[in-house]
Amino acid sequence: MRCPFCQAEDTKVIDSRLASDGAAVRRRRECQQCAERFTTFETAELVLPRIIKSDGSREPFNEDKLRRGIGRAVEKRPVATEDIDAALDRIKHRLHVSGEREIPSRDLGAWVMDELRDLDEVAYVRFASVYQQFQNIDAFREEIERLQQQSAGDTRRSQLSLLKDGSD
Repeated sequence: MRCPFCQAEDTKVIDSRLASDGAAVRRRRECQQCAERFTTFETAELVLPRIIKSDGSREPFNEDKLRRGIGRAVEKRPVATEDIDAALDRIKHRLHVSGEREIPSRDLGAWVMDELRDLDEVAYVRFASVYQQFQNIDAFREEIERLQQQSAGDTRRSQLSLLKDGSD
């Protein structure tokens, strides 16, 4: 590691410890030439896949763009920032574990819709209306009915699960 003060290449690690809940290593270093001390942080650099847009163009994954899109959907809704961050982390995790170099934007959008469905149904419909390019009120109605049917199915499965657990 090059010294930020004198640009010498010979530095020595004095102390190392975990930082950021184990996501990084903090190293205290000393320059062998000028004796100045400085701190460095080491983190894993994970390359996320490129996003293939609907027009065929490709662009690097942009977490800020994703955060803004989700932010617009949950605007003025009772969704905690921590829940949004957790949803973003789950989406990024899916990108990492996909093992793909490129992911179609429609897949990324579907993952966002999955997360929003669990966070807030209004935010989900807002995002879906833009993502699926609703053209009229009927498209909204159909999506809301689909959401209600899925929600009713989830409720029935939960109730059946409780009945099974109680019969054991």
